[in-house]
Amino acid sequence: MSEELPAGAPQETKATKEAKETRTAQEAAGPLHAEEAEEARAAGAAKVSGRAKAPRSAKKSATDRAAKGAKGKGEGVEPVAPLDWSNPLRDPQDRRLPRIAGPSGLVIFGVTGDLSRRKLMPAVYDLANRGLLPPGFSLVGFARRDWEDQDFAQVVHDAVKEHARTPFREEVWQQLSEGMRFIPGDFDDDNAFEQLRKAVEELDASRGTSGNYAFYLSVPPKFFPKVVQQLKKHGLTDAPDGSWRRAVIEKPFGHDLDSARDLNALVHEVFDPEQVFRIDHYLGKETVQNILALRFANQMYEPIWNRSYVDHVQITMAEDIGIGGRAGYYDGIGAARDVIQNHLLQLMALTAMEEPAAFDARSLLTEKLKVLRAVRLPDDLGEHTVRGQYAGGWQGGAQVPGYLEEEGIDPASTTDTYAAIKLGIDNRRWAGVPFYLRTGKRLGRRVTEIAVVFQRAPHSPFDSTATEELGENAIVIRVQPDEGMTVRFGSKVPGTSMEIRDVSMDFAYGESFTESSPEAYERLILDVLLGDANLFPRHQEVEESWRILDPIEEYWASHDKPAQYASGGWGPREADEMLARDGRSWRRP
Repeated sequence: MSEELPAGAPQETKATKEAKETRTAQEAAGPLHAEEAEEARAAGAAKVSGRAKAPRSAKKSATDRAAKGAKGKGEGVEPVAPLDWSNPLRDPQDRRLPRIAGPSGLVIFGVTGDLSRRKLMPAVYDLANRGLLPPGFSLVGFARRDWEDQDFAQVVHDAVKEHARTPFREEVWQQLSEGMRFIPGDFDDDNAFEQLRKAVEELDASRGTSGNYAFYLSVPPKFFPKVVQQLKKHGLTDAPDGSWRRAVIEKPFGHDLDSARDLNALVHEVFDPEQVFRIDHYLGKETVQNILALRFANQMYEPIWNRSYVDHVQITMAEDIGIGGRAGYYDGIGAARDVIQNHLLQLMALTAMEEPAAFDARSLLTEKLKVLRAVRLPDDLGEHTVRGQYAGGWQGGAQVPGYLEEEGIDPASTTDTYAAIKLGIDNRRWAGVPFYLRTGKRLGRRVTEIAVVFQRAPHSPFDSTATEELGENAIVIRVQPDEGMTVRFGSKVPGTSMEIRDVSMDFAYGESFTESSPEAYERLILDVLLGDANLFPRHQEVEESWRILDPIEEYWASHDKPAQYASGGWGPREADEMLARDGRSWRRP
């Protein structure tokens, strides 16, 4: 037997329809006629319900509802236009909704490069697949290739198929591909930039991007000034009223302090500082962001996060590969400029900073700058800094060449592939606590971690034989590849004797959460489209980082060649001796 509809259903449907039509008229009428439109809506409702005094009572009840809603949301909330409808699918507790980008597009310069193919294009697709991009999102590629739009779309398709994190869905791809355009040309080609301007205007009309565009400079740093000047020359940096334009710049941000200042000045002639987003992909990793949550959302860590309990801090970024085909980029730059100046000093600043007033870009910048400006170099750079080059050897079951034997490398090159430095932070929290930073290629395994190593207990009631396998307590934050955290502490070994040794308590993202961590570039590209600069280093941080590293680079340039270390090991012997002089040793990740 079929279920009967309630008797009032047709009448209710008619009332809903009339109310909807009246709301549409109210919106079209504008605020000057809002009261008349409201009375018309109330009159329409009265016609259905049969209440003679509907206009006044309907108006009062709508006002009451608006006041009640404002009261429920807290003091100082501006009343909204009274509407008798709310989206039943929008849950106030859904934290994803504020993180969906509005109408916008992304222009990638150097779109044929390896970074674009392996990271940027898949990240854009993954964002679309997760519902975090608007339906009309547009992707424009700019490069020296004789491609049509469909050729570019095929390249993106292949990159997505190979490197995307989320499953491929045809309907998502079709919607995304409709907004793809390709502009062939050089950075000196005025015609190409005119075509780009016309493509942007066409996408505004056809895709509804509202004039909002981010320009991603995935090109060598020497081309940054030319690209931004061309954007300004052809009016691409001038956003329509109510719209925005932003520039995204990949590292390195200069090769020393002077060049960084010159680059910042050139970019800021075209874009305001708030419009420039400098990408440090490490800051987009979940575990790096979790440093702030670990420290400031938990009471158990912050009281011991200081010189009274911490013995030292080690920050390591190790790679198990060589330079590959990057000889032209890497030679003359080296490990310290490539990694320590940006990645490791940023990790150190997040580890050592004071609690910010709020989780916003300005507050985070303030606290990170305090740390970077308090950094002090050791008095003897020869004793407390080490640089090295990997030599040939066996790694991963294969024989690999040394750095000087790599294709395209000058046999007399003094470029470092390994760098280790000791820094101090001259403030009340960290005075006397050394921070050891190291990075290198062709090391034992690929790993990035921050190890906060604590002081030993001031007194032990156990004899030395009971604690001979007991080390120092440590909190180890793993940035990659197995994102998570390990706490190392001493525990009694089961048995009849009192024997204590180190054990570890481990937290892994992959085991504790059902949702997999997004790629760093997903988070960062989305933040650019949202205008959220929390995870982007500002030009002041870049310049402070170069201020720290420049004296070390100058010292190395005037002294001996880099030390040699075997591929597959953990760096040169001199690095172990550097810590041994302080009575410490490197952690084995």
